[in-house]
Amino acid sequence: MPGDRSASAASAGLQRDEDPEEDGDEDLRDGGVPFYVNRDGLPMGEETWERMWRHVARIHPEGEAVARRIRGACDLPKIPTPSVPTYQPSTTVPQRLEAIQRYIRDLQYNHTGTQFFEIKKNRPLTALMDIAKEMIRESLPIKCLEAVILGIYLTNSMPGVERFPLSFKTQFSGNHFRHIVLGIHSGGRFGALGISRREDLMFKPLEFRTLVDLLQEFESAYRGYWHTIRKVKIGQYVSHDPHSVEQIEWKHSVLDMDKLSKEELRRELERHTRDMRLKIAKAAPTSPTKDRKKDMGSPHRGQGSPLRRNSRTERRPSGEKKTLEQKPPSDMNGYQIRV
Repeated sequence: MPGDRSASAASAGLQRDEDPEEDGDEDLRDGGVPFYVNRDGLPMGEETWERMWRHVARIHPEGEAVARRIRGACDLPKIPTPSVPTYQPSTTVPQRLEAIQRYIRDLQYNHTGTQFFEIKKNRPLTALMDIAKEMIRESLPIKCLEAVILGIYLTNSMPGVERFPLSFKTQFSGNHFRHIVLGIHSGGRFGALGISRREDLMFKPLEFRTLVDLLQEFESAYRGYWHTIRKVKIGQYVSHDPHSVEQIEWKHSVLDMDKLSKEELRRELERHTRDMRLKIAKAAPTSPTKDRKKDMGSPHRGQGSPLRRNSRTERRPSGEKKTLEQKPPSDMNGYQIRV
């Protein structure tokens, strides 16, 4: 968390937007509203549990009445536990992705105002995969960042499917909102997995020819909610090794939509696509002859050593500022559309 955050706010776990460009903060707002993160693990500690219900009472239209009604009930229906998808060898990649998306959707979106699983973006991939296993075991509702981690875990066994983070910063009525999905690339086509309150802001079938087409699809969906995309962050391909100690590269490209013309945006997305292909080429195994030479020349070098990352030096911001900026839409009587 940012170092200048007050100790009381940090200890309480309430996520604020004081430094929205920091890796850990950009996705930790629930439709623009700060929310809590459960840092106790599961089962929740009593203090975290009570804090969650107090927060529910503050943000729910029915206030404390809804908390009393649920907590005082003795005959609440049992919630079914979704089953992790399994496949036949003949199941196609698009069918597998649809099954994964159904599973993520069946877990349901978390509306409590408390994220149940703490996701630290700077943790190694192997640690995040352990959290994904815990999500499956507990089968609790999740938010968008948790869905990305879960999507990575569930596609690890699909080597022909490349995954990358795709996050959005949008604006509506003067306020900013953040969302993230898991971009998918396979068979020369792009798509996405994720979760959202809005049906058209999560899953995208594997049918978009370019990254430009995929981004335009999300942009069109956002326009339907009067949101304007201000910034897009695209990460690099994520390793398929669940035991990798690499960190996920969350924002290899940062695109300022206000500064880019359509042609400049197209070029930036094409460049990013080339960068992702280059990473795959670099990660490809070397020939047996080269492997033997390396083993002979450097007996202390482990064959499984992870590739070095250079994400921060390779990250490329987008182009020049336009002279005219698009004005935000009217405030719709102060009503905030939360996506």
